[in-house]
Amino acid sequence: MILFRDFSLLRNAVLVFLGTLILGLAAVVASIWHLRQAHLQEAAALLERDAARLRLAHAETEKEEIRQYQPQFIELRQRGLVGPERRLDWVEAIRRIQEQRRLLPLNYEIDVQQPYRLETALPTGDYSLLGSRMVLHMDLLHELDLLNFLSDLRVNGTFAVQDCTIRRTAGAAPAPGVLAPTLNADCTLNWLTLTPSAAPRRPAGASL
Repeated sequence: MILFRDFSLLRNAVLVFLGTLILGLAAVVASIWHLRQAHLQEAAALLERDAARLRLAHAETEKEEIRQYQPQFIELRQRGLVGPERRLDWVEAIRRIQEQRRLLPLNYEIDVQQPYRLETALPTGDYSLLGSRMVLHMDLLHELDLLNFLSDLRVNGTFAVQDCTIRRTAGAAPAPGVLAPTLNADCTLNWLTLTPSAAPRRPAGASL
């Protein structure tokens, strides 16, 4: 009887011990879980902070670039390189130069605007570089007629000369007092325009 009573007392102590041990282990596990969650939240907060710093630095860089390049951008837009194609302005400029320079008759044809690729890659950001090819034929009294024409034309837009060929005319000698060409030139120019990439393109067949 005495042993059975002692065992009952010991059993109660063991149960209390086991209960305390289980509660302690549960508390340790909960503490570890909460600590891990805190570390994860801290890491996420650090990543978000670093991302915010990068965004801020990027915004400051963009702001500085805008401040630095805005005058050049405005100048290029005024010259017609940036923005919509100014085909009618080119036509008017050619007519005006011909009259002012008193050039001999010339004729030209401007093709449909197409994407233009340079030999060296040029970063254009959100803009696309487009080109409109113009095939030009000029009758010349001398070489300066062509050089002066191209020089005046550059004031009214941006273009690249793809090729240009000058030949001597083989016609009969002109009558006295009559201006007749001694040379003729065939040139191919590419009028260049930077337009926003999302801008609608000119439909095919719309040429002057």
